[in-house]
Amino acid sequence: MTTPHTTDVSHIAPREKAEILSQALPYIRKFHGKTIVIKYGGNAMTDPALQQDFAEDVVLLKLVGLNPIVVHGGGPQIEGALSRLGKKGEFVQGMRVTDEETMEVVEWVLAGQVQQDIVGLINAAGGKAVGLTGRDGGMIRAKKLKMLDKDDPAKEHDVGQVGDIVAIDPSVVKALQDDQFIPVVSPIGFGEHNESYNINADVVAAKLATVLQAEKLLMLTNIRGVLDKNGELLTELTPRRIDELVADGTISGGMIPKIAGAIDAAKSGVNAVHIIDGRVPHSMQLEVLTDHAYGTMLSSR
Repeated sequence: MTTPHTTDVSHIAPREKAEILSQALPYIRKFHGKTIVIKYGGNAMTDPALQQDFAEDVVLLKLVGLNPIVVHGGGPQIEGALSRLGKKGEFVQGMRVTDEETMEVVEWVLAGQVQQDIVGLINAAGGKAVGLTGRDGGMIRAKKLKMLDKDDPAKEHDVGQVGDIVAIDPSVVKALQDDQFIPVVSPIGFGEHNESYNINADVVAAKLATVLQAEKLLMLTNIRGVLDKNGELLTELTPRRIDELVADGTISGGMIPKIAGAIDAAKSGVNAVHIIDGRVPHSMQLEVLTDHAYGTMLSSR
């Protein structure tokens, strides 16, 4: 189902429009010159109207003086490409098993199709976006991920060319920001023997936000935020509460690496980490520049 897209503001009186704009002023002042890392995925990435909203929000944030960096996923697009090749995606504890053939598909889908689509959307909305992978400027050095079984730590799963980040060198990102470009990062790293690694985009976004000491890390998802067993939104989470939710199965699957990366970022100096509903038109703009909260905020304590 396509999310209703309502951007017609012609019925709003001029004075009310001015009030809305003036309410953003304190946030523009507060965040001017600050870095915001955005994990882009979910419906916001596949619905054409929401794609347009996302691109406009990124350009607006740049124009009012913030420094947005986009880190994107591409699970549905990878799944579609694998399906066309007769392969079925396999997951272990929320991570995609990536053999050599799958890695080739991941690279051309993420660093080719998906990245260039995002760059094109942002440029069409008036921005200046540049696509990067972890290879560019030696940005993301990685090693093979050792995945321990969540129930039996003595057991290890082989998930192929899935990477664990060794180090991030943000020099190329900073250089682009200084020249008023908007970096769009594909979550692909490289190893000591020049091999490629597929890295979870949530993890890349969280680590990049940490290295850059970003003001905010925004993670766009397909849900309202983190929900409890009754489907109610949890507006704020602490590490202790997260441990409880993982233990009782409320947080599971692909949400586990998302939450783990987010809480690590919060503990490591990122001022605010938000998991927000990417299905809400302009949710990112509303989260950053208004009093409204659209999801779950993670705090470090």
